[in-house]
Amino acid sequence: MPRSPHGFIPSSAEDLLRRRVKAELRKRMRGLRGALPLSACGARSARIGEALLPVLQGARSVALFWPIEERHEVDLRGTDALLRAGGVAIAYPGVDPETGAMAFRFVESPHEMEEQGFGFREPPLHAREAPPGALDAVVVPALAADPRGHRIGYGAGYYDRALPPYAGTAKTVTVVFDFQLLAEVPFTEGDVPVDWIVTDARTLRAERGEGA
Repeated sequence: MPRSPHGFIPSSAEDLLRRRVKAELRKRMRGLRGALPLSACGARSARIGEALLPVLQGARSVALFWPIEERHEVDLRGTDALLRAGGVAIAYPGVDPETGAMAFRFVESPHEMEEQGFGFREPPLHAREAPPGALDAVVVPALAADPRGHRIGYGAGYYDRALPPYAGTAKTVTVVFDFQLLAEVPFTEGDVPVDWIVTDARTLRAERGEGA
């Protein structure tokens, strides 16, 4: 079990408490984001996209994510278009229907993406997979994040399982609306922190303390 930022190894009771706190935060942040008008989501997403470009500068291959609009997720479709115009290869996550494992696959056009039963648009299964080392940056969705790069997703753990093989060579970035940036997100076993946090109001390089 990973050490906490304070240097001690959490007990199973403490880890359980952290998971409960994460579940409560997940519920609360989904409610707050869901209350944001779609027009505000679009305006905030545009500002995030502008702030994201300098962080991705120099990358020749980037993994983005397709927004689940009914969940009011950050919309990076404009960023996709700008990166492609600059010659950047774009990959998107997709879930293998047999194994449940998530992988990143390159798509020549966003029009190739389609909903395949997991609630979001994915690349076709025949699209070329991006092996570890093939991506310069991975942009990760979140319901909440903190300055250490810890994040809260929907709880399925897809990104926490998928990111480690890429972490050595790819810059990892989570994007959230600024009200989703919290002072601290509970860190539990298996969590994988990101390198950067980009909101519609600020850009932070993750603070790497002990256990972060």
